[in-house]
Amino acid sequence: MKVEKWAVDVSCLALLVLLLPLFSSCQTDSYDKGEGELSLTQADFVEAHADGSKRIDRVLTDDGQELTLQTPAEAKWITTADSVYRAVLYYNKVEGTPATVVPVALSAISTLSLHPAEYFKEGVKTDPVTFESMWKSRNGRYVNIGMYLKVGKTDSDEKLHRVGMVLEGIVTHPDRRTTACLRFYHDQGGVPEYYSSKCYVSIPCQEITADSVCVTLNTYGGTVTRRFCLDP
Repeated sequence: MKVEKWAVDVSCLALLVLLLPLFSSCQTDSYDKGEGELSLTQADFVEAHADGSKRIDRVLTDDGQELTLQTPAEAKWITTADSVYRAVLYYNKVEGTPATVVPVALSAISTLSLHPAEYFKEGVKTDPVTFESMWKSRNGRYVNIGMYLKVGKTDSDEKLHRVGMVLEGIVTHPDRRTTACLRFYHDQGGVPEYYSSKCYVSIPCQEITADSVCVTLNTYGGTVTRRFCLDP
């Protein structure tokens, strides 16, 4: 079943992390378990299945574990029935039934399709982010990026972060193995840079026709590049 794509058209993407009421502190983390109701909760990156009623009834974690939600979860961003979405699921385990969990919170993750530079009509923008981490999921299906975006209260709903993934080319090495060179597209979009809000994005590895992938992004501290082998 196909995973629903987010941010395929970067010109209309409004990141979920762009919650623009005034924040109570200088750094926010939409995925932080903290010390509140999520403090004892487990979190996993998942492929979340939406049933015929557009409710998440089961998930597949990046560790390859299938979990059934004791009570189906609902979210406004679930717009298509019988489909699969990329998300972070917070849940509590049910004693005696390890494959059944009680959902606590569900947050969507943008999955970024690859596009050539020409796709971005206004040019490839690489406004800086604060880099945190980048890793390949254990099941090999995604390369995930964790970062912080600068946000702040705006006077216009049209001021939005826009993100994407640029395929700059495929490099063939002397041993005939190949590397896909990707660059993270980020347009600050006129959003004030007052606070830091955490954001995750995922790159589907099935879209990368190479033996490895090299991902580059611009940060406030300079360029960051990570390379991952895509062999099974």
